[in-house]
Amino acid sequence: MRTVGVEEELLLVDPETGEPRAMSAAVLARAERDGGEGDVFEKELHEEMLEFATHPQSCMESLGAEIARCRKEAAAHAGEIGCSVAALATSPLPVSPSIGVNRRYQWMEKQYGIATREQLVMGCHVHVSVESDEEGVGVVDRLRPWLPVLTALSANSPFWQGTETGYNSYRSRVWQRWPSAGPTEIFGSAGRYHRQVADMVSTGVILDEGMVYFDARLSQRYPTVEIRVSDVCLHAENAGLIATLARGLVETAAREWSAGREPLDPGVSLLRLAAWQAARSGLRGELLDPRTMRRMPAEAVVRGLLDHVAEALEAYGDLERAREGCARLLREGNGAQVQRDLMRRTESLRAVVTECVRQTQA
Repeated sequence: MRTVGVEEELLLVDPETGEPRAMSAAVLARAERDGGEGDVFEKELHEEMLEFATHPQSCMESLGAEIARCRKEAAAHAGEIGCSVAALATSPLPVSPSIGVNRRYQWMEKQYGIATREQLVMGCHVHVSVESDEEGVGVVDRLRPWLPVLTALSANSPFWQGTETGYNSYRSRVWQRWPSAGPTEIFGSAGRYHRQVADMVSTGVILDEGMVYFDARLSQRYPTVEIRVSDVCLHAENAGLIATLARGLVETAAREWSAGREPLDPGVSLLRLAAWQAARSGLRGELLDPRTMRRMPAEAVVRGLLDHVAEALEAYGDLERAREGCARLLREGNGAQVQRDLMRRTESLRAVVTECVRQTQA
C-alpha cells in the first residue's frame, strides 16, 4: 500500500487585526522548547509562514488525524507568543512580507526580485510513495492532465493584498512567476527526467534541484512523487481529500505505466490553459476536461476524476470517502467560496481572516 505524506504551509496572523505577522522564528523556537511533535515544523521563504510535514501514512484516516493534530499544535505554539495560524493560501489583507535571513532565501531575492518578495503564498504538497525513479517518472508523465482538477478542488485564495482577484486560486497564478514552475512535457524515462533537471540547474537561472518547481516531481528527499498544485485547504478534512485523490492518481498512473499504456499528451500549452481555467473558476464554473481539453461543468470534470481513479481508490478502501468529500465540496464550496461568503456577510476582510483562523482548526 502506497504511503502518503502532506506538507502544509500556514499563515501567521495577528489575532486581533488579522494582519500577517513575521513570527515564524519565534514560533519554531517555542515549538522546539515545548518538545512533542515540534520537529514537524519548518521555516519557509517568508517569516509570515509556518510549514509542517506529516509522517508517511498508509491509512488516510490516520493522515487526516495527523493533519488536524499538527494544525492544532501549530496554533498552540503560535498562541503562546501572541499570534494565530490561518490556513489561507494568500493574505486577504495588505502585507509587506519579510524574507528569511538564510543564504538560500537571500539568493532568491537577489535573483528574482519582486517575484520573491510577492511569494507569500501557502500551498499543500502531497508526497506519494513510488517503488523507483522509473515508476515515479511514469507516474509524473500520466498525472499531468488531471492536476488542474486538484487545484480547483483546493482553491482557497480569492483575495490578494486587500483586493478581490476574480480568481479562486490566485496563489497558483502567483506561483507561476517562478521560472521553473508549471506543467512539464512527457519525459519518458528517469534518465531523461534527471538530464532535464541537471540542464536546468546548469543554466544558473535556478540555484539547485530544489528549485525545480514542476507541478509534479520526484522528491529530492524521499522515494515519492511530490504533487504541488494545491492551495492549502481551509479545512483539514479537505486536505485529507486532496491527499486521498493524489494517492488514487499515483496508483492509477503507476498501473497504466506498468501495463504499457501511453500517457495522454495534450501538450504543455493546453495544460497551462487548463491550470489557468481551474485557478479562475474553481468549482463554480467550467473546467477543461483532462481527456478532451474542452470546457465542461466543474461537477462533471470532478466526476470524471473520481471515475478515473475509482479502481485504485476502491482497492485502498477510500472510494466512498472520496465520493463523499467531493460531493461536500461541490455542495458547500471550496475555501475560496467560504471566504467570499464571509466577505459578503461581514463586508470586512479582517472578519474573514478571524473566522478562517477558527475554521483552520475546526
